[in-house]
Amino acid sequence: MLLLFVCLILGVLVARFAKPPAGIVAGINWWVINVALPALVLDLIPRVKFDPQLWFPVAAMVLTFGGAWLLFGLLGPRLGWSRQRTGALILVCGLGNTSFMGYPLMQALHGQQGLALAVVADQLGCFPILASAGIVVASLYAGRKPEPVLILRRILTFPAFVALIVGIVAGQCGGWPELLHGVLSPIGVTLTPLALFSVGLQFKFHPGDRQLGAVSWGLAWKLLLAPLLCWMMGVAAGVGGLVLTVGVLQAAMAPMVSAAILADEYELDPALANTVLGAGIVLSLLTIPLGNLWLG
Repeated sequence: MLLLFVCLILGVLVARFAKPPAGIVAGINWWVINVALPALVLDLIPRVKFDPQLWFPVAAMVLTFGGAWLLFGLLGPRLGWSRQRTGALILVCGLGNTSFMGYPLMQALHGQQGLALAVVADQLGCFPILASAGIVVASLYAGRKPEPVLILRRILTFPAFVALIVGIVAGQCGGWPELLHGVLSPIGVTLTPLALFSVGLQFKFHPGDRQLGAVSWGLAWKLLLAPLLCWMMGVAAGVGGLVLTVGVLQAAMAPMVSAAILADEYELDPALANTVLGAGIVLSLLTIPLGNLWLG
């Protein structure tokens, strides 16, 4: 946990005082997404013991996004929000930061086993939702037409998703030799410090008076109501142990950086999206450990 705080704060300080070179965030994110994350997935997934309860972390991600779409789709017109504001809240509060923050936090709280389950929630749940339903929501609320071929290509060519499929096959074949594990593991380890450093570099929090209501509704759903509903679903279905804990905590994770970028790309109230993102990151560093204690 100390490593997470240090890397996050270091990123904030560097962005504020050190004048980092242009393009540093894009460069770090490229390494994390295209090298470190696939290496981590390739290293962990072959060692995951698949059991019937693994549907839960994926279902928790679906419930979180679907609930956000329903809630804010109904609230938006009643509270006088623009379609852009409604779409931004659906994206950033329906999708969690299950990789950049979820991986390091789950590893800190529950070790390699927790990290492996976090990968399942992210790569089989959150990422496919971002690349499919997320694009649909962004297109609809921006007044554009979704492109199914582009969505499918985005999913099938994402490096970590390809690594997930390869890792599953490798696991069924007995896993990687120890020599290869010694290569993948150190590369994957770079994800934690670099991801949090990148989040710190991008941290912004400039709330305006007209944003407070929407920010409050969004974070209430993302950090409290969504994980509570996921916990109720898991308990009702008989899910328990670490699978339940990690699934609920991934649902409670701070808003996704990529969702805020998508909102900006589609001109869906980017100022609000970045405010929710910044506030959610700070609050989740408190709510996730507290939620973990509550879950036992």
